[in-house]
Amino acid sequence: MARDTADGFAHDRFSPVREAFDANLASGADVGAAFCATLEGETVVDLWGGFADEARTRSWEQDTIVNVYSTTKTMTALTALLIADRGELDFDAPVARYWPEFAAAGKENVKVSHLMSHSAGLSGWKEPITKDDLYDWDKATSLLAAQAPYWEPGTAPGYHAMTQGYLVGEVVRRITGKSLGTVFREEIAGPLGADFHIGLPASEDARVADLIPPPPGSTISDRAESELQANMSNNPGIDVSETRTRAWRGAEIPAAGGTGNARSVAEIHAILANGGVAKGRRFLSEAGCRKALELQVEGQDLILGMPARFGLGFGLAGGVTPLPNPNTIFWGGYGGSIAIIDMDARTSFAYVMNKMAPTTTGDMRGFGLAMAMWDALGVI
Repeated sequence: MARDTADGFAHDRFSPVREAFDANLASGADVGAAFCATLEGETVVDLWGGFADEARTRSWEQDTIVNVYSTTKTMTALTALLIADRGELDFDAPVARYWPEFAAAGKENVKVSHLMSHSAGLSGWKEPITKDDLYDWDKATSLLAAQAPYWEPGTAPGYHAMTQGYLVGEVVRRITGKSLGTVFREEIAGPLGADFHIGLPASEDARVADLIPPPPGSTISDRAESELQANMSNNPGIDVSETRTRAWRGAEIPAAGGTGNARSVAEIHAILANGGVAKGRRFLSEAGCRKALELQVEGQDLILGMPARFGLGFGLAGGVTPLPNPNTIFWGGYGGSIAIIDMDARTSFAYVMNKMAPTTTGDMRGFGLAMAMWDALGVI
């Protein structure tokens, strides 16, 4: 099949989604990509196409996976929601209840909910660190535990682009005795047979698509206007080529290091879209799923420089992101990947790609596919 048309399937009513996906490939907006959607727990669209590398020598196959940067945060959030639903984690509790060292430097009252909603004031490390330090869990977490917040926790959002995964992940580790990637694998991805990894085994490296960096001079680090933005972007700097290394892929970086495909993202988030049940198995209670919808903080994000509304681990509809149904949660990754969960329509969408846009939280390729889905569902 020509690589500018999709492999996979879309149920007849969703044929416009296939057309939009094919248009992205044909125009060059995408080099390689995948899109998947579930409805009432059934996978109704599963498309992939294009190439897994910039030189267009490797086809993007059914089992191709790719680093999705911050779409990984949605898996980290789901893992925390699962533990909270079991009664082991209280989002309103101080982080120090689970992680005593975290109380240092005036953080004794910082809540787990602040970590989940990017409002803990720990958007970056104050100590200079290197990219290799991202692979040192104990160092990355102990530095955050020791430092004072950049702003009063809970008063404003400020995107914790890299730090959120270490913060939430350490709380999970203190509670369960296991790394976040292990809990996610054992309790979510494994039971679902979902091909998403926070810590990718070396045996899977051959299936990973190469990310193609966005144009030079166009990223958030290039646009940093404040010390906070510069700190988040440049300590350490973001190097897309690092995602091709075994060190990055194998490490557990729960805010940015996840590797998967659209199918795995959409089918995992069918849990949240369907009141806690996916593939006939209950993972969470419905109330536990709806915790994600509870607004924690809103306002001008100190890092992203735009209005944001955060629930527990996800962005909420409103502000710069109007969505057709109110009970919708989402987040995306640097370059363009995105996960959307519409609890009203009981649907989950996921888009992943290798040609990166300069955006931090998704772009119109993924949103356009989601809009085509909502249109076909009669929501818009």
